[in-house]
Amino acid sequence: MSGETAKKSIAFLGLGLMGLPMARRLARAGYPLTVWNRDAAKARPLEAKGAVVAASATDAVRDADIVFTMMTNGDVVGSVLFDGGVADAMKTGAILIDTSSIAPSIAREHSAKLADMGVRHLDAPVSGGVVGADAGTLAIMAGGDGDVIAGLADVFAVLGRVTHVGPSGAGQVCKLANQQIVAVTIGAVAEAMILVQAGGASREAFRNAIRGGFAESRILELHGARMVERNFEPGGSSNNQLKDLNTVMALAKELSLQLPLTQTVTGEFSDFVFEGGGEKDHSGLLLHFENINPKS
Repeated sequence: MSGETAKKSIAFLGLGLMGLPMARRLARAGYPLTVWNRDAAKARPLEAKGAVVAASATDAVRDADIVFTMMTNGDVVGSVLFDGGVADAMKTGAILIDTSSIAPSIAREHSAKLADMGVRHLDAPVSGGVVGADAGTLAIMAGGDGDVIAGLADVFAVLGRVTHVGPSGAGQVCKLANQQIVAVTIGAVAEAMILVQAGGASREAFRNAIRGGFAESRILELHGARMVERNFEPGGSSNNQLKDLNTVMALAKELSLQLPLTQTVTGEFSDFVFEGGGEKDHSGLLLHFENINPKS
């Protein structure tokens, strides 16, 4: 880690399922860290790692060189940054790294507004779930100025592997594409589990049998195991999966694209959330398929 980067002070806003382990890794790596969360109780565990818990978001960012945001959606990010005064409180030349999953158009809007205020902006959503956040193995898709991203290589390395994917908003486009693949693959694995059990085979044995073949994937490894174990505590909630899928479909409409597989799985997640599965892990889509196939 370079001495110059190591001295940069960091503020982290939003300490949910993903934000908390990401902030914890930054604290463990020795960065001066100030954190804020609407529910302050979620921030308290980081005090033991050396982080300062700020009373407000504006207090958290006032002296920070780098500000991370990890929030539910673009409206929340915008509310905190602009309505809540965070952007005004940031010092000139600071860098805002938004790791939230939001619409590309909103990311570009935020970037332009921050630039007018002397703050540099990167949209850098992540993939890898809570497991990847804990392990520091997240895939980070960064949109914005490539030189700014390169200058933060040591910071990003604490969290995972960063790739500069294009100009402002491109990170969010790539995250949406990632979420397409995740959702469609979860749907495929869940449907296969239904078929296997209905046909008289063991779901666990099926998963073990096909690992190493062409159907192997991180989804089969991690979410397939969740389906076998029936462990649907959220690593990535179905509510958030549906939010991202709806954003994908809105972008597809804007770009005049037909995405039939994504459209179908969006409908299935919508039904699952309507049935009460929103707070379950997205691998819990299996429960929806079981519900519509009662003899499986």
